[in-house]
Amino acid sequence: MSGENERRTVGQLPTNNGPTARVPAVLTWLVWLLWLASLCVVGVRLAGGGGWELSGLVVVDGLTLVMWVVVTFFSGIVHSYSRRYMAGSEHLTRFFTRLFAFTLVVMGLVAADHVVGFWLAWLAMGLVMADLVGTVRGWPQARTAASYARRYFLASSVFLGIALVTLSQATGARTISEILVAAETVSGTTLTVALGSLLLAAMIQSALVPFHTWLLSSMTAPTPASALMHAGFVNAGGVLFARFAPVVTLDGQFMLLVVVVGAASALLGKLLKSVQADIKGSLGCSTTGQMGFMLVQAGLGFFGAAVTHLVLHGFYKAHQFLSSGGQIEQTDPTTGSTARSLGLAGGVVTLLTATAGGVVFALLTGKGTGLDSGLLLTGLVVLTTLHATQTAVRRRSVPARLRYGVVAILFLPAIAVYGAVYVAITGLMNGGVVTVPADLTVVHVAVGAAFAVAYIAIETGLYRRSERLYVALLNATQPPSGTVLTASEEYSER
Repeated sequence: MSGENERRTVGQLPTNNGPTARVPAVLTWLVWLLWLASLCVVGVRLAGGGGWELSGLVVVDGLTLVMWVVVTFFSGIVHSYSRRYMAGSEHLTRFFTRLFAFTLVVMGLVAADHVVGFWLAWLAMGLVMADLVGTVRGWPQARTAASYARRYFLASSVFLGIALVTLSQATGARTISEILVAAETVSGTTLTVALGSLLLAAMIQSALVPFHTWLLSSMTAPTPASALMHAGFVNAGGVLFARFAPVVTLDGQFMLLVVVVGAASALLGKLLKSVQADIKGSLGCSTTGQMGFMLVQAGLGFFGAAVTHLVLHGFYKAHQFLSSGGQIEQTDPTTGSTARSLGLAGGVVTLLTATAGGVVFALLTGKGTGLDSGLLLTGLVVLTTLHATQTAVRRRSVPARLRYGVVAILFLPAIAVYGAVYVAITGLMNGGVVTVPADLTVVHVAVGAAFAVAYIAIETGLYRRSERLYVALLNATQPPSGTVLTASEEYSER
């Protein structure tokens, strides 16, 4: 085999001072400066400053500041990581210019007020991300994946354009701020068209089922680009709903539809993840499920919770992608581990911790204390805690007494942190529509029951007994064949 005796060095930073070395370094410093500037602006706002605007063009409000801080932070991490990851690549300069351009476009998107500027930023965000997916242009699979993703992003832009034109024509407004003020004047078919278009635009951009295949085919992107995609790009659906909250809350039936759509994607994302054999594919399915959860929170009327979810999910998923190389392991399928019983003590600890987690969340946020949609939100927190707790309790590498004692010590503070972040973000977003809880309905109860049943089926392994279900899930996770590398000889970095 040629080259097997070659000595390879991985991860060395360039030592020359040529343009190839300077561009990544300069852009990395610029991104971190943008992050510091964003923090300073947040500090000014917290000190008593209001929002800023350039009439008709730009509005810097709480949502803008939250996203500026988050996006520049993630981008700074990815830029810093990529200097070593992409060292030696002939695509180094183009890769970094696209990363930086993506950062600027997203910052422009969350601040844009004019409908044309907002739409152009949304379109540019998709086109730049598609270009990152196809970074390695000499690789046919990367070119195909980029083209496939680009078609989806263009479709998302078309639907957003329909929504913006419809709302603009109905209200006579040319800025998002004016549209939101006059939102109550929109009704009937006009409102239905606008809301349906917004939902489709969000579903495509956030890779919800059935639009998730573009995300699974995008694994041709360099891992840092995948990290930025999953930590930032797919969150655009949640940002869109948060920005247009006064519009989407006009129709209670539409909000129920959003909950159902989000719940379906959340549940299917979990099932699709269970049949994935590769790490990045598994993370992609996880993102589809998590974006479904985000949409559920928006549909329940908790837009602050949706933004909090996308922020914390961004931190988690960025870490998962950038550390994905360390998660690869070789196992023997004949000796694979099976789920172990919790036992009486483990079951009691799990239930008590999950219940306490729900109580902590309710006390910190005030959600789940009345008969409204907040009860379902708190119930989802309980289920999430239940799953995380039982996973920890089943770890037999740690002594039982230590497991049972440490679980509550670890998870309850984590929920407290989540609640605190939620309160902080909703406080910073004060002035916009961040919480509009709906009355509890049969649909909410049915969604809660579906999550509970799915949890039991997954944790007990019941879903594995159906070969037909397994094949259906496997087929649903297959990206287009042209984006799949079947032989290493097909790869070319040129």
